[in-house]
Amino acid sequence: MDLRKLKKLIDLVEESGIAELELTEGEEKVKISRQLMNQSAPMTHYIQAPQQVAAQPQVAAPSESSASETKPIAEKIDGHAVNSPMVGTFYRSPSPDAKAFVDVGSKVTKGDTLCIIEAMKLLNEIEADATGTIKKILVENGQPVEYGETLFIIG
Repeated sequence: MDLRKLKKLIDLVEESGIAELELTEGEEKVKISRQLMNQSAPMTHYIQAPQQVAAQPQVAAPSESSASETKPIAEKIDGHAVNSPMVGTFYRSPSPDAKAFVDVGSKVTKGDTLCIIEAMKLLNEIEADATGTIKKILVENGQPVEYGETLFIIG
């Protein structure tokens, strides 16, 4: 495993507050642990890829209460809802001093970048899955988002 990648993993463990990180890449396996002070019992945290979060059943049935939380917004505004595909931090622009990808009233086509969601130090571009005009932006810049949370309404 690359020494720079190993250093980044160690920094991730330090910054995140988790006690242990185990990563397997091909035949290589790395386990990074740290002792937490003022802890009487060891804590276990599991890191999963954003697509494997336990909240996936939200989209399984429209009758579930958690799935219906985002649906009424789309119905009130009358448009296509763009939902977050992962848990992370929402950013409207590629950098703090850059112009936002889209604003209310912006025309977008399928595949245009709408925002970035940072998850585990990775920046993931979220693209429009429909063509139209941005009617509403439902999340503030720098705010955390949940899996399935509505980010934009495209009309």
